[in-house]
Amino acid sequence: MSYFTNILCGILLPIFLVICGVFFTFKLRFFFVLHPIKTLKSIFSGSGESFKSLSIALAGTLGIGNIVGVASAIMMGGYGAVFWMWVSAFLSMSIKYAEVFLAMRSQRTKNGARYGGAPYYIYDGFLKKSGKKITLLLASLFAIFCIINSFTTGNLVQVNAVSSLFPISKLLFGIIFALLVFLIVFKGTKSIGAVNSILMPVLCAFYLILCVVILVSNFEKLPSALSLIVSGAFSPSCAFFGVSGYGISVAIRYGVSRGLLSNEAGAGTSPSAHASSNASAHSQGCLGILEVFIDTIVLCTLTAFVIIVSGVYPTNNAMNFVLNAFYRELGAFGKYGVLVACLLFALATVCTQYFYGKEATRFISRSKWCLYLFNILFFGIIIFGSVLPMNVMWQISDLALAIMTIFNLTCILILHKRIK
Repeated sequence: MSYFTNILCGILLPIFLVICGVFFTFKLRFFFVLHPIKTLKSIFSGSGESFKSLSIALAGTLGIGNIVGVASAIMMGGYGAVFWMWVSAFLSMSIKYAEVFLAMRSQRTKNGARYGGAPYYIYDGFLKKSGKKITLLLASLFAIFCIINSFTTGNLVQVNAVSSLFPISKLLFGIIFALLVFLIVFKGTKSIGAVNSILMPVLCAFYLILCVVILVSNFEKLPSALSLIVSGAFSPSCAFFGVSGYGISVAIRYGVSRGLLSNEAGAGTSPSAHASSNASAHSQGCLGILEVFIDTIVLCTLTAFVIIVSGVYPTNNAMNFVLNAFYRELGAFGKYGVLVACLLFALATVCTQYFYGKEATRFISRSKWCLYLFNILFFGIIIFGSVLPMNVMWQISDLALAIMTIFNLTCILILHKRIK
């Protein structure tokens, strides 16, 4: 598995992201860079539903990837991995706009509720090109990838990362966590949106304050931290641990894959959340750009700088690596504050990924038995994920996310004429 993961995440995925990112950035004429004020106006011209959909989408991306994912990238790819996270985030902004725009153009409405996502724009976009049977097969195949991703990146990664942080057995933690998720999601999308619209702003503000306090108190170390990131991005030996193929390729591999784990741009997951809005395709696409900016450029960068200025040497566990950094700077308050933030981030992400997986299941079949099977598997994986070894968990999630992202990027490239 590690061989295929390294090929996909270390070679194919960065190439696809660069090609699509450059293509759509030029196609959109750098509008979000050249006209930031107009872009912000487009964002705030949306309705209240737009920001609720943004809260759901952010909950799907803001999570363990912003904290543990960054620590894992630094452990495996060195400080230079952070630089490649920035590069992939910049290129991912136009990709996120493109996939959200397509999702808005392929919206469905039933009983006054709007829904959609990648399977729907794949179906609409390829229907005239390939015929109904082949198009339905392609869209259903992506829906299957989306379900697998909700089981792995959206479930295994989150639960596994926080299961060892509490003084109870991992199995018991998994059962309790599954019950919490069930209590939030069993009332449907409105319940998920209501919880996330309250939880995400509070969590982001709390984590932001913790990081800013540390960085202000270590202001003199910031230039050297930035220097380590930039120089490490092009260093021939920049990883801390035994990863095959030291060097720039390792930094790129983990910078891109962990950046993608964080913001999921190009993966085709968050368009399902945005498609529930009644805003215009353009304003919702601009919200997608904001989503990537908040997720990777702001929160991931803050995590990286906190780790670097703390001077903590990496452990063999990414979560402990982060907690040690905050403990050194803020004592027990910092450590347990981040611990609680990680737990709530993980809870919000798992709930949102449940929504993504359920929507993908509904695209494949409206049968209640399919939804029952999805529920059984999803909640069973929460419990299973709490006891899975961490190295196996990262490989599974990287592989699943890379496959669906390459699939989705290929589709939106072919459908580029539908994006204005």
